[in-house]
Amino acid sequence: MPATAAASAREILVRLHDVMASRATAQAKLNQVVRIIGEATTSEVCSIYLLREGVLELYATEGLAQEAVHVTKLALGEGLVGTIAEAGEVLNLDEAASHPDFRYMPETGEERFHSFAGVPIVRRERTVGVLAVQHAEQRRYADIEIEALQTVAMVLSELIANAGLIDAAASGGNRPQSTASLRLAGQKLVDGMGAGCAVFHQPRVLIEHTVAEDTDAERHRVYAAFDKMREQIDRIAREAEFGVGGEHLEVIETYKMFAYDEGWQRRINEAIESGLTAEAAIERVQQRTRQRMRQIDDPLLADRMHDLEDLSNRLLRIVAGQMGTAAQLGLRQDTILIARNLGPAELLEYDRRRLKGVILEEGSLTAHVTIVARAMGVPVLGRVRDVRRLIAEGDQLLLDVGEGSVFVRPSAAMDEAFEAKQELRQKRRAAFAALRDVPPVTIDGHRVTVMVNAGLRDDAAALDLTGADGIGLFRTEFQFLVSATLPRRERQHRLYREVLEIAGTRPVVFRTIDIGGDKALPYLKVADAADEENPAMGWRALRLSLERDGLMKVQARALLEAAAGRTLNVMFPMVSEAWEFDEARALFEEQRGWLAGRGKRLPDHVRYGAMLEVPALAEQLDLLLPRLDFLSIGTNDLTQFLFAADRANPKLADRYDWLSSSILRFLRRVAAAATAAGVPIGVCGEMGGRPLEAMALIGVGIDRLSITPAAVGPIKAMIRSLDHGAIVAEMERLLARPPRDMRGALTAWAGERGVELA
Repeated sequence: MPATAAASAREILVRLHDVMASRATAQAKLNQVVRIIGEATTSEVCSIYLLREGVLELYATEGLAQEAVHVTKLALGEGLVGTIAEAGEVLNLDEAASHPDFRYMPETGEERFHSFAGVPIVRRERTVGVLAVQHAEQRRYADIEIEALQTVAMVLSELIANAGLIDAAASGGNRPQSTASLRLAGQKLVDGMGAGCAVFHQPRVLIEHTVAEDTDAERHRVYAAFDKMREQIDRIAREAEFGVGGEHLEVIETYKMFAYDEGWQRRINEAIESGLTAEAAIERVQQRTRQRMRQIDDPLLADRMHDLEDLSNRLLRIVAGQMGTAAQLGLRQDTILIARNLGPAELLEYDRRRLKGVILEEGSLTAHVTIVARAMGVPVLGRVRDVRRLIAEGDQLLLDVGEGSVFVRPSAAMDEAFEAKQELRQKRRAAFAALRDVPPVTIDGHRVTVMVNAGLRDDAAALDLTGADGIGLFRTEFQFLVSATLPRRERQHRLYREVLEIAGTRPVVFRTIDIGGDKALPYLKVADAADEENPAMGWRALRLSLERDGLMKVQARALLEAAAGRTLNVMFPMVSEAWEFDEARALFEEQRGWLAGRGKRLPDHVRYGAMLEVPALAEQLDLLLPRLDFLSIGTNDLTQFLFAADRANPKLADRYDWLSSSILRFLRRVAAAATAAGVPIGVCGEMGGRPLEAMALIGVGIDRLSITPAAVGPIKAMIRSLDHGAIVAEMERLLARPPRDMRGALTAWAGERGVELA
């Protein structure tokens, strides 16, 4: 908070302190509060609305008609005040009537006021009221005034709570008791199954006092809390044991960077300067973080904000002397941990022998805690709505991330079905493990190459566990995405070398950095998101790398040196025209010459490939194939571009099938051209990791698949039960006159011939 904003807030808080300490009635206090705020912000109107019995009631006003107090009421989402309460966000308008949610309330006499600003009053993460100011002139309230209003709203939440004016329904009280079984759905983050009792990660720290008596004392409390928190994070980082090194260790280092961030500490100190206690200052900064999180579309940036949120919770518990998380208290039985969100360091504090799973109200696939949980082997289900309301501490839970669900207070029949599925899952895993050293050969002797996709150092270990033929796609951008700063050449070199050493004689295909679009880097400005209406089709991948060629030059040197004495396989993403491939290859060759001139050891051979993700490239295959060593099809992006269907849009996610005849015909044409040119062709998208889809791919002439490690066993089992000649003939027949239900036709064909698809 700027110094002027702190001064403005401090001026109001000093005056409010006397009001809160007085023995006046709650109504009298609120009447004084609106006068004080109105004067301090030079507003002609200041009003307080409180949520009572599910509606917002005008409780106090300075400037509107007094007859409207306790008469004017708005539903959540109704009018500007209702919109603020429902969304929990600020509104700042120079002309209130121009907003689509504006509603005129004639009894208030507000028709002569134009400008409007309102902030939510929040208690225990729930909106319990709205503080609003208005002015007759058209003017937008300055940021420092909004900051002051938000700070004052924190103090108001304490005042109205002490006065008993917070609705029981809005106060986040105890969850309703229930013994009924139910199923909750969520997002699959880390696959697996687990059973245990519900344990909440931490109780919310309730801030009892918001206005500081002595700002110097509060500042020293925060300094001491920061020191203690940093000691804890350093200890956790030292004691973390994963068995093998991995990118998740860099996640912990990134997390430490946040803990030592001076800017974060400065913002908290500024909030204390405004007159808040240490606890309230941390909460104030945390509220701003949450507001920013709601405005961030980029999931990677949001994940880093979650790390800061986690550290804020830790700091708040330290300064409040309430450090009793479930981790500190110890897990006494098999546990499913529940949290709104979780930081990687906090997850590491739990006893992995007892921790059988994690359920998050938030979370995402790219969150740091997800990466660490995957390394720990802990199943995680995210985006479970109302979890803290619907699950009580101690409830029995059955977590099945594969199904994207958790069963709460399961019945005996649910328990029995869950145990049976777990047993079947273990048997199937054992059966697939038995195929580790068995080659993926069809019953008529056709060999299919099955490789794995990887992006982290630990992923390379899947080669030995699955018996895969190599790594068909190593996503080099993962190292950039989990790093707090741009990885230097030495760090890149170390990762690539270690992956190659783990792979041994098996090939590794390194895809050059693919950032931009939904893979933004917080430390590297690559494009203005506001200027890109369709980021997936924007300035990303090879387009960006050719412009920012310094990135690719550093990566090229790191790859070339790491592969010294070996064969280096390099693949360029999102090639749209042949000249882009030529420029990328020339850049690598230039760096190869530069290193040779300095006596560096180099690869024995460099093979260059391209990813076909942009349909336009298919029209230049005659030009490109003679220059390629291999071609790989990225079916994830290719599908959305072919169908003009954003794969991130939930309404379109299931609309277009990978087994559409349009996709299969396209893939057959590309495969035929590559085969005729003698260029190996494969698929490295998710399509190849599904048995039925993989069967269809083999049928259209694609014999190289790069898939997730977990899919290797099922795909091998499918291949070994498949007649290659028969599926090629069947695909020719089906694509000549495509059925309306291609998926159903292929499923029936596989069933008749005993092809294993489970």
